[in-house]
Amino acid sequence: MISVGLTGGIGSGKTTVSKLIRILGYPVYEADVEAKKIISEDQSVKAKIINLLGEEAYDGTKYNRLFVAQKVFNDKALLQGLNDIVHPAVAKHFKDWKESHSNSEYVFQEAAILFENGSYLKFDKTILITSPEAIRVKRVMKRDNLSHKEVMARINNQWSDDKKMELADFSIQCDGYHLVIPQLLKVLKQL
Repeated sequence: MISVGLTGGIGSGKTTVSKLIRILGYPVYEADVEAKKIISEDQSVKAKIINLLGEEAYDGTKYNRLFVAQKVFNDKALLQGLNDIVHPAVAKHFKDWKESHSNSEYVFQEAAILFENGSYLKFDKTILITSPEAIRVKRVMKRDNLSHKEVMARINNQWSDDKKMELADFSIQCDGYHLVIPQLLKVLKQL
């Protein structure tokens, strides 16, 4: 089995490519989706987050995303602390998930910060999804109902595509101009 990391900046088109991979019959683990479940359901993770950020990190039993985002986006130490709690829990969950899909030729993990946190080293191959910044900003503003400034703050918190490209094995342009399916099929053939 070949494990493949699928990444790209916010609004790059990772979800679109993931859907296409699923349509082709391959399992895709969405790290961000699973992280949200773990944050909400894993009692050990919840306790650690409350210890790091305070009781307001949860509104009763519900994760208070707005509060947490406001706390960590401008405090790199808190952001690192949160990542140090969530990333190992997601890594363990992915390992278990991967074992449950051991009959598949390929397994994919979609994760936004695969290179930034060093987890790309755990994969046999990596695919970087790219799109011009203006298109990414427009997509995220529409999708998440955020201002241009809010989207740019998130983009600026991530590595540039150029920096990620140095580490990626393959790239797919998801910009509305290049056909994604032929690019994906070419990558799958090269895997």
